[in-house]
Amino acid sequence: MRGAGAIPTAAYIHVPFCRHRCGYCNFTLVARRDDLIESYIKAIQVELASLQHPRTVDSLFFGGGTPTHLSVDQLQRLVTAVREWFPLNHHAEFSVEANPTDITTEKATVLAELGVTRISLGVQSFADSKLELLERDHRADTITRCVQICQKHFRSVACDLIFGAPGETRTDWQRDINQLVALQPQHISTYGLTIEKGTSFWGRHQRNEFITVDEETDRAMYLDTIDRLATAGFEHYEISNFSLPNHRCQHNLVYWRGEPYYAAGPGAASYVNGVRRMNHRSTTTYLNRILSGQSPVAEVETLDDRERALERLVFALRMIEGVDRRQFQQACGWDIDDLIGHDLTQLAAHGMLDVSPNRIRLTREGIVVSDAVFAQLLG
Repeated sequence: MRGAGAIPTAAYIHVPFCRHRCGYCNFTLVARRDDLIESYIKAIQVELASLQHPRTVDSLFFGGGTPTHLSVDQLQRLVTAVREWFPLNHHAEFSVEANPTDITTEKATVLAELGVTRISLGVQSFADSKLELLERDHRADTITRCVQICQKHFRSVACDLIFGAPGETRTDWQRDINQLVALQPQHISTYGLTIEKGTSFWGRHQRNEFITVDEETDRAMYLDTIDRLATAGFEHYEISNFSLPNHRCQHNLVYWRGEPYYAAGPGAASYVNGVRRMNHRSTTTYLNRILSGQSPVAEVETLDDRERALERLVFALRMIEGVDRRQFQQACGWDIDDLIGHDLTQLAAHGMLDVSPNRIRLTREGIVVSDAVFAQLLG
């Protein structure tokens, strides 16, 4: 473990542009505002210039939004500008999130030439009816073509799937998993569909027009995922993430280990020297602030030692391997029993945590209800 005060070796760039906003999405993005892309590229250059000198990183991650929505020329200029400030170590992982519709042989070739080693595809489903329901703009045949292109250009191909859509059955979900496994990606992330306030699905959900699967079915789908991917050779290394050997997402490991990281772009949050800074979520406000010489930062949070240790513990518990007690105390200065002793005893008694003298980890039951476990630990 590396402490929060260590020099960051990871950087995140938020690219907020999308063709359209899906009904379940509450991320920081703008749809149908390609007129802002050129200003955005300039703003990123200005924001990164505040670093004053280049910072070599082991992990660089372009997320969104949809980074691959940019044209080939725009991607080339953006990546080139970012890599001037964040040179990659020779062993570095460079990830880019992508929409299957955007991937062409030309775009994949250019990304690979720019140093991208890992592509993360928003697959979500192989059922065209489910994709339409989720307001995705691709279909199953697009996914197969896209994955095949990416396998020729990148070391790791990662794919996301969503379960629990209205009307979806366990059989439907198992079919999705099997079709993805057949394409042989190196990494799979699965997420239960949640309806967040502020999304277009929220109002429909409140009016009972958009009803996700019941809790028992949702639980069964998640457990089906764990078991099926285990038989396919995938390691379940984080609550929502599965990988083949040596293909874990190195960038997300930085978050889960509580390590520091740089960030730039609208809504992007950095964590440097124990201080978290979040840029304004509005893309236009971010651009106006940056290009007029103002700071893009909207929120600054400095955690005390206990808060920092507790947050680090909760993030680390997302990892299936759990938390090594000795390493945690060395990194944070806190003994876990002193930090959460009462909750630890209670959660262990209810079968949510496996507690030993050396390590603490979520049980299988704890993994299923991890949100409730973390809420209790955070008080």
